[in-house]
Amino acid sequence: MSWQEEIDELARRRALAEKMGGEDKVARQHARGKMDARARIDALLDPGSFREIGKIAGRGSYDEKGDLVDLAPSNFIFGRGDVEGRPIVA
Repeated sequence: MSWQEEIDELARRRALAEKMGGEDKVARQHARGKMDARARIDALLDPGSFREIGKIAGRGSYDEKGDLVDLAPSNFIFGRGDVEGRPIVA
């Protein structure tokens, strides 16, 4: 028995969540001279230390077969990371 199909689906859902509502919303933040939420986390925390919890939480859109076609992620990012080697919850 292989779990590869389920693992691939989770990876796909994570990728959808990382779109953060779509390119237009991210571009709007950048046009205002602001960093998007994930960029702010990356700037604050030690490189590679952030472990997000609940990344795929949100509202899904499904096709007529019941397959996920898009994901509107939740409006928060939560996880653990390090600042100068000290663990924090962000």
